[in-house]
Amino acid sequence: MSPPSFPSRLMRPPRPSQPTKIVLPDLVSHCNFPLRHNRHRKRITTETKRMDKYHGLKAGLLTSMCYPDAAYPQLRLCNDFLTYLFHLDNLSDDMDDRGTRNVANVVLNSLYHPHTYWSPARIGKMTRDYYRRMVLTASPGCQQRFIETFDFFFQSVTQQALDRATGVIPDLESYIALRRDTSGCKPCWALIEYANNLDIPDEVMDHPIVRSLGEAANDLVTWSNDIFSYNVEQAKGDTHNMIPVVMHQEGLDLQSAVDFVGDMCRQSIDRFVEEQQHLPSWGPKIDRDLAIYIDGLANWIVGSLHWSFESERYFGKNGRQVKATRVVDLLPRRPASH
Repeated sequence: MSPPSFPSRLMRPPRPSQPTKIVLPDLVSHCNFPLRHNRHRKRITTETKRMDKYHGLKAGLLTSMCYPDAAYPQLRLCNDFLTYLFHLDNLSDDMDDRGTRNVANVVLNSLYHPHTYWSPARIGKMTRDYYRRMVLTASPGCQQRFIETFDFFFQSVTQQALDRATGVIPDLESYIALRRDTSGCKPCWALIEYANNLDIPDEVMDHPIVRSLGEAANDLVTWSNDIFSYNVEQAKGDTHNMIPVVMHQEGLDLQSAVDFVGDMCRQSIDRFVEEQQHLPSWGPKIDRDLAIYIDGLANWIVGSLHWSFESERYFGKNGRQVKATRVVDLLPRRPASH
């Protein structure tokens, strides 16, 4: 879906009266991709539970569903990265643009120079640990895509921090472009290559249809996440979410904006299915590897949808009830902290 073009920066709208609940769109029923689990699921989820801080996150479950065919060493690295990515996301929520730049400096230097750069910061140690394991088997193209897209992630979260500090709500088109990077999905797509031992040529990965498939998967994961995380974020006054963007730009009430974003999510799934019909052939070996990669994107679409109701990150202990009823009781707004 191509959103219309609007002026690039818009200020915070007046706050309407707050409703008490929203009804989520039924995205699970619209997604027909098979939900699969990695055979090492029990081992990886047990190891994740040892990290008490992330007990309710269930990153191991997400990893198992998104990388169902990975061998254990690759699955463990993907799980470590996802847990680390959620840690980064939580850090960036509380940072200004200078803070995100400082973290970016440590992380990116640790990636570009994993054997020569050293930082005492915990985030630097974590980065070196997983990336030194990754380079043992990841193809050069996979490594390059991983680092480049992680660089984009930090550039975009820095902009997000600026927007948050100034109360700016971007227009929909600008938000979509920024959110494709703040989501952190793109490095996770590189890990599909790593987890399945793929070595796909750059010219194939850069093909417009392959890029479009990655974007459609990113959009579904990201936009549905905006719906699922809206309640927690509105309670904090965070405006980096598609729902307030749509409310402001389209002049919609909250439920209508949720429905609007839900329709966009369904269209992104439809777009993913449609684009696959137009893939060219690069020969048996590349076609086989590319099919595994695209299947990996589909695993992320279906896996993320189901995981969102199993994790306690968005709905606390009520995820399964919310999945069944699709009704979310809105949290009260917290007082602003200084």
